[in-house]
Amino acid sequence: MKHDEDPATDSFYDTPLARELADLTARRRALDAIPLEYSGRRRIFTVSNQKGGVGKTTSTVNLAAAFAHMGATVLVVDLDPQGNASTALSIPHNAETPSVYDVLVEERPLSEVVQQSPESPRLFCAPSTIHLAGAEIELVSLVARERRLRTALEKYLSTTGADIDIVLIDCPPSLGLLTINAFTAADEVLIPIQCEYYALEGLSQLMGTVSMIQKHLNPTLALSTILLTMYDGRTRLSQQVADEVRAHFADQVLTTVIPRSVRISEAPSFGQTVIAYDGQSVGAVAYREAAVEIVRRDQLPDVATGEAAGISAHDRGTEERDA
Repeated sequence: MKHDEDPATDSFYDTPLARELADLTARRRALDAIPLEYSGRRRIFTVSNQKGGVGKTTSTVNLAAAFAHMGATVLVVDLDPQGNASTALSIPHNAETPSVYDVLVEERPLSEVVQQSPESPRLFCAPSTIHLAGAEIELVSLVARERRLRTALEKYLSTTGADIDIVLIDCPPSLGLLTINAFTAADEVLIPIQCEYYALEGLSQLMGTVSMIQKHLNPTLALSTILLTMYDGRTRLSQQVADEVRAHFADQVLTTVIPRSVRISEAPSFGQTVIAYDGQSVGAVAYREAAVEIVRRDQLPDVATGEAAGISAHDRGTEERDA
């Protein structure tokens, strides 16, 4: 019997796993066909969600790596005292390391704390250290306490960091002065939302904070992007959460969703993003698709989906299968 007539072989190619593999292969090819040259305007995002465990830091570092892979020069500002973004980018951040704390409290130039990630010559990070945990209290008595990051960032981008294309500010899971500094320094807010129960809990409070910042500190700030994370297509709950978020924020939610992925979880333990750790995995492909969609939405504001940009919409949420 010929291979193409083998019923067992034919049945394999009609299984969910085979269809997922074929879909992932097509998505990789679509991404590989995109020119690796960033030609967009400079954009400053604050990545925020006061709810913990939603993939905020994970999304920050992996989108940063994906943007760098596209040809953009990217700066990650780690405002979380835990320093997880610094760890994922292999940036030293022990107590003696010059950090964002020194920039905010001691008015040290940002250029003196920024380090290049070994992952890419286009990827830079201003690290966090444990000292940042006390910055919330120390900032209270300082002049222009809400604008200190904005002032430092503007000075850096106008001089040493003039070639930076995209800035991603990773916030702590709270709405204190560090997060307010991030909102004041940014042009856009990117909110990762976990596709699980309670996903929208507290979002109204976050939106209230954004409105307050717009009114009093940064009128140009806008909620531009919502990224659905930890999507599991095998559960009805993930689809229900995705539908509910899209019903409330139709213009901001990306078509691309980030699936639950073992590779995404493993990468930080090796001091890497998933782009560097396993660039062919479904998690890496999803973050690269999200980065492309963010860029193309900005370049083509009338285009509402990644499909129109040549990227297949991956809203089926496949679970990565690792050997």
